[in-house]
Amino acid sequence: MAVLSYLANPHRFMAVSKWFALPFTGIGIVLILVGAYFGLFVVPADFQQGDAARIMFVHVPAMWLSLFAYAFMVGASLVSFIWRHALADVAAKSAAPIGAAVTALGLMTGSIWGYPTWGTWWEWGDARLVSVLVLFFIYLGYIAIWQAMDTPQKAARAAAILCLVGAVNLPIIQFSVEWFSTLHQVKMNAADEFKYPMYIVALGYFALFGGLTLLN
Repeated sequence: MAVLSYLANPHRFMAVSKWFALPFTGIGIVLILVGAYFGLFVVPADFQQGDAARIMFVHVPAMWLSLFAYAFMVGASLVSFIWRHALADVAAKSAAPIGAAVTALGLMTGSIWGYPTWGTWWEWGDARLVSVLVLFFIYLGYIAIWQAMDTPQKAARAAAILCLVGAVNLPIIQFSVEWFSTLHQVKMNAADEFKYPMYIVALGYFALFGGLTLLN
């Protein structure tokens, strides 16, 4: 409790966070490179999709992080909305550009993966594709609010409201393959030799997210 009380002060937290930001960023980069190396050069081609399936080492972790980053923002926005804590606003604001970037990466790599797999770059009838695109626009709207408002206090309040309202999209993304008829599989059927490098990349993404959020 004493540690939490000490770190509740924004200036103290920012001072301490600098000691963790660079190590997390470095660890994240190393893990991503290691996972990508194994995914691209060590594991064999998928028996169904061939080398096209290797895009999953970038795409799937990006989508996991896009959802986690937004959930992180929702938690911070809830704290901000109820207790008006400045650190919560800073945390959500810092996470938003990273979340938007990985969501864009997920959309682009998904299209690259979709063309050889489904025969199309984009399908408006796919609920997961559309709901992830909505998530990307929510990220952009959140960032725009911070830039458009007259004062940081107004921006924080409006951005927190948008973030909390937009949270309804998270279960839609998660369960869209079960609720609607989509091109996406209900469950990804991948061999363990594919999963392990993907998990390493995912850990790298999450570590990098932590480091970049602290740096911001």
